[in-house]
Amino acid sequence: MREIRLGKVTVNMGVGADTAKLEKCKKIMHTLTKKKIVITSTHKRSTFGVAKNKPIGAKTTLRGEEAMEFLKKVLQGVENRIKESQFDVNGNFSFGIHEYINIPGIKYDPDVGIVGMDVAVTLERPGFRVKKRKIRPGKIGRSHLITREEAMEWARKNLGVTVE
Repeated sequence: MREIRLGKVTVNMGVGADTAKLEKCKKIMHTLTKKKIVITSTHKRSTFGVAKNKPIGAKTTLRGEEAMEFLKKVLQGVENRIKESQFDVNGNFSFGIHEYINIPGIKYDPDVGIVGMDVAVTLERPGFRVKKRKIRPGKIGRSHLITREEAMEWARKNLGVTVE
């Protein structure tokens, strides 16, 4: 029950109010992940000059074996280095890719141009479903939570990452 595993990998691309660029980002994200893309939109009143309920980005979620394969490939784009500050207190970590062409095996597409993405990694232990279930959600005990240091050690051991 103490074994840490990869829960999910979330890939996010923010483009602002430009809908043409949003379509290009969806195309790139689909070639990278082969998953359904979800459009993110603004929620509150006009933010940064973008009106309410306007599309501003795209995201997708990967789980299981394909999440691990994608994560290993994307980490090569940042030279298998993650800063210590990119880990949060719950053991999750995230990093950014400046240009999608940094990922090995991806060629430059002149129609799309240069766009970057954010990758968020969520780690979990067996039993974490208790806090997410619909009927009778419970709390996770303090000793069962994942600490920042445990997440760093998991990343070093399973992904071959150097934490700086």
